[in-house]
Amino acid sequence: MASGGRPRPAPFPSGMKLGDHYRVEGLVRLAEGRMFYLLNDDRPDQAFRTCFDCGYQENPGEAKACLQCGGAMVDRKFLMSVRWDPTFYAPYLELHRRGLKHPGVRWPTDVFLHDELLCAVVPYQSESLLLDECAPLTDDELLRFAQWITGTSAFLMHQGVRLEALGASNFLLTSENELRFYDLAVASIQDEPVDSGEQGEMVQQIVMLLRRFVAVDCVPFWDFIEQAESGAFPDVPSFGEALQALFSQLSADRKPVPAAALTDVGLCRDLNEDNWNWAELAPNIHLFVVADGMGGHASGEVASELASRTICRVAKDRIVSSPELTVEVLENILDEAFQAANNTVKEIAERRGNDMGTTLVACLLIEGRLALLANVGDSRGYLLRDKVLHQVTRDHSLVARMVEQNRITPEEARNHPHSNILLRTVGTERNVEIDIFSVEVEKGDRVLLCSDGLWGEVDDEDIEAILNHYQDQRVISRELIRAAHHGGGKDNITLILVDNDPSVYTKG
Repeated sequence: MASGGRPRPAPFPSGMKLGDHYRVEGLVRLAEGRMFYLLNDDRPDQAFRTCFDCGYQENPGEAKACLQCGGAMVDRKFLMSVRWDPTFYAPYLELHRRGLKHPGVRWPTDVFLHDELLCAVVPYQSESLLLDECAPLTDDELLRFAQWITGTSAFLMHQGVRLEALGASNFLLTSENELRFYDLAVASIQDEPVDSGEQGEMVQQIVMLLRRFVAVDCVPFWDFIEQAESGAFPDVPSFGEALQALFSQLSADRKPVPAAALTDVGLCRDLNEDNWNWAELAPNIHLFVVADGMGGHASGEVASELASRTICRVAKDRIVSSPELTVEVLENILDEAFQAANNTVKEIAERRGNDMGTTLVACLLIEGRLALLANVGDSRGYLLRDKVLHQVTRDHSLVARMVEQNRITPEEARNHPHSNILLRTVGTERNVEIDIFSVEVEKGDRVLLCSDGLWGEVDDEDIEAILNHYQDQRVISRELIRAAHHGGGKDNITLILVDNDPSVYTKG
């Protein structure tokens, strides 16, 4: 279901005039419930031009300097968010009317309605959306951002501002790598501060955002996240104090496991039902998971998050309680964790009376020497070795079976009308059959886990070329998402990329 029950509106075309000041340069990003545009103030159709330094509006269109402040009348660029859920309009407009100021927030300089769409404009200063940042952030960045978010959240609540949601699309990264709140999803505003007893939900929203950017092996931060999720910090001040204590627990010379993750809503969907997760199960043993949910709003995204969290939690519990960790034991643990994820999703689906489910692909990486890849559905696990890409997992889909039976070619399968029919999914039936593949990994190998939003839009040959062309995992991740967009972006896109470097497993 779309935001507010309304479908995403058609994008504004490039060159379109908005209000008295703006011209659309182009759509730069889609997110759940929002679209982001780059604007300029090139409006030769207007006789007068506004100075955005002082606000004077009666400068002649050809003026080189503002008649009031003397500032140069240079071409300006702006970033605009567009919402279409009317639920948020009144509180957002009230927040703008109050004119609050804080250095941690990029406040809109202009807010207006256009064809019943809420448009909020800020001057563009080459910022990027946190939404486009790959996980993980460095330990230092994560702590710094966490403190900034916590301090700014405390200010907002002191001003009586309650946020409906908090996600990566609500933040900008400046060119100096500083974080700023942006395009707030305001639930309500009151005249008095939000009571400390009501701040627990805000703490949980901050934690949910932070956990998406924690490195897989940053144990102190994961311990802190688990504490926070269990309710150890009932209000924002206590959460902020605990954050401060984390500084002493992080090693400045820590060499993290080389992994990156990124998810994207795509170009055609209103909702991102994909999820990913990762966890250090024991020293030198790490689990990476990608899930592609099915079932629509409040179902698919719930199934994928539930499955990805459950498999990590159960696998960690099983490993901690196992006296020995042979390959056979680890395979059994992975199978048990998959089954637990499957049956948990099934139980929730039955309780809700719906048919939600998810695909699931996982990689258990052991000491940089062995990888166990497992899957249910058509999310895939790949291995890049010596610049050649190999699909390790097998799709559990109708078209994959038809290819195996030589009824259609792989090329025909990509555009087959039944390409969306899966023969196995997590949460559909109890005790699902799981495929597990054991791979002896070598230094320099790359493991790619992804939903069908990537491989369905990008040929394996092109995925291979991108993996070989770039070294930086963050660049690779963004380029793969961009390639999926160019392919059509018809589905959500999620990926985890892991480079095998055995030297990182000498620690601890």
